[in-house]
Amino acid sequence: MPTDTIIHVIDDDAAVRDSIAFLLETADLTARTYESALAFLAEPDRPAGCIVTDVRMPDMTGLELARRLRDSGSVEPVIVITGHADVPLAIEAMRAGVVDFIEKPFDDEVLLASIQRVLDQASKATSADAERREFAARLDTLSPRERDVVDGLVKGHANKVIAFDLGISPRTVEVYRANAMTKMQAGSLSELVRMVMTAGPGG
Repeated sequence: MPTDTIIHVIDDDAAVRDSIAFLLETADLTARTYESALAFLAEPDRPAGCIVTDVRMPDMTGLELARRLRDSGSVEPVIVITGHADVPLAIEAMRAGVVDFIEKPFDDEVLLASIQRVLDQASKATSADAERREFAARLDTLSPRERDVVDGLVKGHANKVIAFDLGISPRTVEVYRANAMTKMQAGSLSELVRMVMTAGPGG
């Protein structure tokens, strides 16, 4: 597990709070504890991380916290722990944006596995977004005509067809294509197509 990810543990029961924090620290994870959702929200300069919260707490429940974070645009993953699980509550939790729902009493490995899964997904999402932004930035370096040629290639058009559509010679298309491949750092046409598709609309 990544050791630089903060796991925010929110529970009004001090014994539960400390127990979970100890478990996380034995797994080389950094834990911060809070006695309530309001205390968590009030924490100044709070680093982003993964949130593990109880459902039933005074002032603000774990689900209310999840909804508050979701509505504010936060993408921090929330794992909810409850000793009073039922299907309606689980459904409500998922609608609130909760990524996992764990019933008490739970095995230590269940919680650790859930956190590992969440962190892995977050890492993949971050990597994918970074790749998308990198490819979009490369596309922005293309001249308008180079982009026209690339768009034709992505549609599966041959050089001659692109040349006809753009009113230029096939040889000129080859020049623009070579320039685009260099700027995009693409080793093959299939790689170029993947980059453009990954960059997405507007890329």
